[in-house]
Amino acid sequence: MIVGVGVIVAVAMTVTGGGGKDKKSPTESTGRLPSSSPDLPSGFPSLPSSLPTVVPSFPTDLPTGLVPSDLRSLFPSLANDEVPYYMLRKGDCFDTDDAEPGQAAKRECTRPHDAEVVTVTELDGTYTTDAALKRAASALCASPLERKAAGQAAGTVRGTLVQYPDTGTYGTGIDKVTCSLAADMGEGGHKLTGPLK
Repeated sequence: MIVGVGVIVAVAMTVTGGGGKDKKSPTESTGRLPSSSPDLPSGFPSLPSSLPTVVPSFPTDLPTGLVPSDLRSLFPSLANDEVPYYMLRKGDCFDTDDAEPGQAAKRECTRPHDAEVVTVTELDGTYTTDAALKRAASALCASPLERKAAGQAAGTVRGTLVQYPDTGTYGTGIDKVTCSLAADMGEGGHKLTGPLK
């Protein structure tokens, strides 16, 4: 649990003016600057001379499973156009990295890339294991990927890529499944060189 402590100081100021011919509505301007600063009424409390110096510390004994094991995969990286897989959209082209399985480096579809997103869907239900999540995600992607693969030129697409959350991440509310058609991924493998048909 993260607890934030903040101090808000509000100061109210009342400006009084005498009646006269120069009185204008709030949207009008007289074109003149005031000749002196208004006096503040006496009765306002003074601001504290010092603020607290004690800063709360975060607990070190958080229960396991509360925070995903790979926090980095939850937040976008500005380097190399990398985003978490669940931020991809239909039609996005991207490269993958085995060292960063939850990340995708977005690429232009007209340049060589590893995969293109066919559809993004959401998991629904309770899953207690990663294997159960994998089965559910694969089932959601099977039909859309088969239909899209059938329309591609022979040898263009050589595999599928289904990206889904692990149980820890799913427990935080991330339920997106990204279904993509892919080339041979890895060093020196075949790349897709244009958008899917």
